[in-house]
Amino acid sequence: MKISVLIPFYNEEKQVPITLAALRPILDSLGCDYEAVLVDDGSTDGTWDALRSASAQDARIRSLRFSRNFGKEAALCAALEAADGDACIVMDGDLQHPPEVIPEMIHLWREEGFEVVEGVKSSRGHESLASRFNATLFYGLFRRLSGFDLENASDFKLLDRRVVAEWRRLGEHDTFFRGLSAWLGFRRCKVPFDVAERKAGRSKWSPFKLVRLSLNAITSFSALPLQLVSLLGAVLLVLSLALGVQTLVRFLQGNAADGFTTVILLVLLIGGCIMLSLGLIGLYLARIFDEVKGRPRFIVSEDTRRRSR
Repeated sequence: MKISVLIPFYNEEKQVPITLAALRPILDSLGCDYEAVLVDDGSTDGTWDALRSASAQDARIRSLRFSRNFGKEAALCAALEAADGDACIVMDGDLQHPPEVIPEMIHLWREEGFEVVEGVKSSRGHESLASRFNATLFYGLFRRLSGFDLENASDFKLLDRRVVAEWRRLGEHDTFFRGLSAWLGFRRCKVPFDVAERKAGRSKWSPFKLVRLSLNAITSFSALPLQLVSLLGAVLLVLSLALGVQTLVRFLQGNAADGFTTVILLVLLIGGCIMLSLGLIGLYLARIFDEVKGRPRFIVSEDTRRRSR
């Protein structure tokens, strides 16, 4: 049995040694072979030097470096492509996914036969009210639009080798790991965990990146927003017919000059709805444009294992 632990890093120079120091004793206690696949997502600090040093000291650590910042989703894809374990454990590099949960995950996989073991947040740590609200709003929309309930879900998961093999068959350029892992199915269970405090650094997720990820996730899993455009058009058509009848009646009554305010409001309403609809269509067209170009999800500029050969 071999376990692969997959961790993406971005500008986490100080966090790398802390994470590896916490992870090593837990992996050593498992009594099985393991590897750690660490991905530097185009960091601009000394993260790569820290990863390369760790790989030089321990042959079980493989480090990959992107040619630039491709994003966390791409880093997860690269790690899943490089892993060769019987099970892969995906976790964040900031230790907010506690390594102490790993033995329980492996037990559920090995002894109970679960092919996906999902880490679910029993508490969200010291998140701001705005972050909690945004998370609740996103997961609520995602559940209604896609049918998958990801509330309190995380990227902290164990995937059996069969699940990873099916993941590698997915040809999408822009991925949403949490959603796609749920879409893959297989026999799965959940393990609760408390989000731990960061030991060093701070989160790299800006509000803009979170909004972009949310839009990407929703448009990846549902075409319902496009159907809402048709529904919106039908509602406006009914409203226009009602106002048309009202205008005709007022004309016949000799009051055609009245209602100028209504016309202005109607034009603004229809104009706003048209622009909103065009924006939604533009999102889907942009996704199609990105997919048909056929560019790779990521480019690995350095691989410590490849160089050592």
